[in-house]
Amino acid sequence: MEVATIKKDEILLDGMGAIPSQSKGTTFRVWAPNVENVAVVGDFNNWDESKDRMNSENNGYWSLHIPSAKIGAEYKFSLQSNGNNMLKNDPYARQMTHSSGNSVIAKRAFDWNNDNFKVPSLNQLVIYEMHIGTFHPKTNSGEQGMGTFISAIEKLPYLKKLGINAIEIMPIAEFAGGISWGYNPSAPFAIETDYGSPEDFASFVDAAHKYGMAVIMDVVYNHFGSTESDLWQFDGWGENENGGIYFYNDYRAETPWGHTRPDFGRAEVRQYIRDNALMWLEDYRCDGLRWDATSYLRFVEGGTGYERNEILEAKRMIQDINGEIRTKYPEKILIAEDLNADTIVTQDSIYGGLNFHAQWDSHFVHKVRNILIIGEDNHRNLQEVVNALTFKYNEDVFERIIYTESHDEVANGNSRVPEEIQPGEANGEFAKKRSILGATLIFTSPGIPMLFQGQEFLEDGYFDDNQGLDWEKASHFEGIGKLYQDLIKRRLSQDDHLQGLQGQGLEIIHFNQENKMLAFLRTHDLYPENPVLVILNFSNRRFNEYEIGVPMGTNWETNFNSSFSGYDEYDFNTEITALKVLENCNYDNQAHTLTFSIAEYAALIITRNQ
Repeated sequence: MEVATIKKDEILLDGMGAIPSQSKGTTFRVWAPNVENVAVVGDFNNWDESKDRMNSENNGYWSLHIPSAKIGAEYKFSLQSNGNNMLKNDPYARQMTHSSGNSVIAKRAFDWNNDNFKVPSLNQLVIYEMHIGTFHPKTNSGEQGMGTFISAIEKLPYLKKLGINAIEIMPIAEFAGGISWGYNPSAPFAIETDYGSPEDFASFVDAAHKYGMAVIMDVVYNHFGSTESDLWQFDGWGENENGGIYFYNDYRAETPWGHTRPDFGRAEVRQYIRDNALMWLEDYRCDGLRWDATSYLRFVEGGTGYERNEILEAKRMIQDINGEIRTKYPEKILIAEDLNADTIVTQDSIYGGLNFHAQWDSHFVHKVRNILIIGEDNHRNLQEVVNALTFKYNEDVFERIIYTESHDEVANGNSRVPEEIQPGEANGEFAKKRSILGATLIFTSPGIPMLFQGQEFLEDGYFDDNQGLDWEKASHFEGIGKLYQDLIKRRLSQDDHLQGLQGQGLEIIHFNQENKMLAFLRTHDLYPENPVLVILNFSNRRFNEYEIGVPMGTNWETNFNSSFSGYDEYDFNTEITALKVLENCNYDNQAHTLTFSIAEYAALIITRNQ
């Protein structure tokens, strides 16, 4: 087989895909080890396969600089193998005309207006999970359209007012069709066309930074698209009817999403994933990554069975990529969705860990959702809540993301929490009160709190990528939104008497299964004299003079009451009531006794104001 070789005098830019220069055209580079020849075809050469033949770099890579190829031009690679010509989109394409269209030479440098943004520390992070397509779709001619980066920008002041300081965006890489959750990337480096252009996404990140919000990108490396994507048998080669150079071609190819697991044993594939991760952080200035389903990178079967068939080369890849990011960009946030509750996920690689900062916590979400959704009080086991409160990874409470709603938890047979509590009546009394109990737990428990879009105004039903948020509910349930705002304000407060919510300390001080009453203290090492007391009533019963033990006898004040009538004038009917303290009166193995009133399915936050 005779192949072209690279010309010695050719000036090439570093990188993969289409790398435009400011004034001298574009360098193209592609990995295709199993072809005889490769050509670049596009608008700049009338799609003529004979004009711009690429040169072999003698290592499976092909390259060529084309002075006439400018930003905005469409192109593809023409690959010749065994007498066959294949037209393929660039695996590194930064922009597409659409998922089955052409690659586009995209701009890689953007104008930034907000360079001084600093990512909040983990103990001060409040995350809002967002799906661009449904977050804020516009209505045209009476029909709801698709949400875009530009339409999402319009709602950033709303999120700022709510108190959000980090947005986790569900995947925005180009996917097949126009509607999707995003976990089926067909072109991992390209921005989903229906959401906007690369410049639009950069504008979104810039605007988020302006409003003090980090942007965390959800990335999918456990599988690549489908067998219909151009990555599948990219250069014509494959084994066992599998995907070729970008995929495993044996039993390891199988995932719940098809035979599309990347071949982590190939250095070129590991580089591809590394380059993608760095693109979001460097070119688009995202503030972190949330890795989807890392268990399916680490284990052939996801690590859920008795036999864990570990993929060690994937583990090393994760360690290397996260290690590089931590070294270069120590302020960036690395989150795993692993859901196996393995401490190794958030351990340092020197101890064999994966170098993530935090992971989604299955211990919290499943236990808390269950306790909220159960209809009968006598079936509610408060020990489950205690287990959710006390679980932690590697002795650090901020290595876990805690939530009651996410894209997974409100779909696939499940609905939003209020809907699960009162099917068909998500705005009912019980739905409101018990879902707010869950919200209080999110913002007062040890961990990093996360909301799913619309949770703060009782969005009902299940998550549908074809149905936008009902923003009229935000106005209708303005009081509920104010409640969430008040909870977040307390979670992020810099006042000494609320700092306990940002600390590592937790102590269960009252547990009464019969009354369904639970109370715990949150403490910060720097403010030990100011614990935050959280009281939760998981019963449909009002208590007018309930007693618990407390470690300190003076200056206790009610700081938050979830049943305050100002949040809902119809179903909430209490005001903040005075507390009574009996000093030196031992109760619950504490030195003093606190007496208070609490409504049905209500929560109190009580602080010491000195």
